[in-house]
Amino acid sequence: MNRIPHAAEHDLPAAEPEAAQHLLARLEAQEATIGVVGLGYVGLPLAVEYAGAGFDTIGIELDEQRICRLNAGENYVDDVDDSAVCALVEDGPLRIEGTFERGADVDVFFVCVPTPVTDTKDPDLTYVESAADSIAEHLRPGRLVVLKSTTYPGTTEDVVLPRLQDAAEDRGLAVGQDYFLAYSPERIDPGNASYETGDIPVVTGAVTEPGTTVAETAMRMISADVHVVSNPKVAEMEKLLENIFRSVNVALVNELAQLCDRTGGVSMWEVIDAASTKPFGFMPFYPGPGLGGHCIPIDPHFLSWMARKYDFETSFITLAARVNEGMPYYAVEAIVEAIAQQPVRLSDAEVLILGVAYKGNVSDTRHSPAERVIRLLKEKEVENVHYCDPHVPSYSVKLENGETETIPSVELTPEALQRCNVAVVVTAHDDYDAEAIARHAPHIVDTRNALSDIDDPDLRQKITLLGGGKQSNGDPW
Repeated sequence: MNRIPHAAEHDLPAAEPEAAQHLLARLEAQEATIGVVGLGYVGLPLAVEYAGAGFDTIGIELDEQRICRLNAGENYVDDVDDSAVCALVEDGPLRIEGTFERGADVDVFFVCVPTPVTDTKDPDLTYVESAADSIAEHLRPGRLVVLKSTTYPGTTEDVVLPRLQDAAEDRGLAVGQDYFLAYSPERIDPGNASYETGDIPVVTGAVTEPGTTVAETAMRMISADVHVVSNPKVAEMEKLLENIFRSVNVALVNELAQLCDRTGGVSMWEVIDAASTKPFGFMPFYPGPGLGGHCIPIDPHFLSWMARKYDFETSFITLAARVNEGMPYYAVEAIVEAIAQQPVRLSDAEVLILGVAYKGNVSDTRHSPAERVIRLLKEKEVENVHYCDPHVPSYSVKLENGETETIPSVELTPEALQRCNVAVVVTAHDDYDAEAIARHAPHIVDTRNALSDIDDPDLRQKITLLGGGKQSNGDPW
């Protein structure tokens, strides 16, 4: 947990707004109260960092179950230390509340709420708008509001600012003079033990110059590396670039993986390993059954939606998103093909999904490709689907008809593997015993190259590796 770095006293010009002077002084004296709206994978680590650095921190969360768990000292986010949460809540620097009742006490508000898309892939800013309205009710001089939720360029100034202004004008408050607004994208990578929230460089862009000063100072209280950009739109676009960069490159290898399977004899995984020996000009990305998490599957749609307002089509970005969205279908084709090689009908086949988290060694299931894979199997009348995930004790899937179905969970035993017709590695958890999977499952569809260390030719004959260069007859190469 990071400690506050030494903050030099600001030599502010006389024309600097009094409200900015006041907030800067409170931040540097560690007297400012931090408010974090939304205690999910972004908000909770942020609240823990500020509370751990000595700031009185209020976490506002509307999910009653989360409130109860946190107030009981129970942590639910993989990248936060359980004992840290327990100690901070017990000792008082971190207080968890379900309303904005203490909003007037907060000096700096961080908005870390979800930003999903609608069924038509348009941005859904309901949570952002609700948070902005609630903060506006408690607006006063010397307040900083920082939006961290991933969104499209313009959200901070075109959606959040007007909601704050409506309340501010009634009280004679002006942005940049009495209160301040900025955008700072979240940079959370669940399961990445190398970087805690305070270790990751921060980008921020504010409305007005005084806003830039106070936003940068607020960030420096927990991060020594703060990169300031000229305005919120730059910061918002920067976040989309980070994630779309990954989306586009994953789409490239996903498409090439399908080509390798079509032509046969060339493993895309071996190709990537070979290309990775180049010390410059190349960065490895890997194929898979689809993208997951909140940002990467969603962000291309934010940008495409925004571009249409300017009569512009993001053809390249949209195409990449379509390639990635098609990978669950490709994985299901391989599963159905594996079942077809056995004397069993689809309706009688048993499929064991290994991993429903969106990435390895985490419990986060948001937009996991497993959901689409299971849904597609159900649509093909493969009803007998189970899953095993040591990080996810229960899992439900929303079916095409709108109903939600709970998927039975099983332990990864030799008996469970032998009982299924196909085991499908959707998530590469370290907990999985690759040798046991290869030895006991009748057939395996490996979408992550998780069984790469299996050298036994007889066992490899049972493995279909997506992008592994399978022959046209469907046999693994």
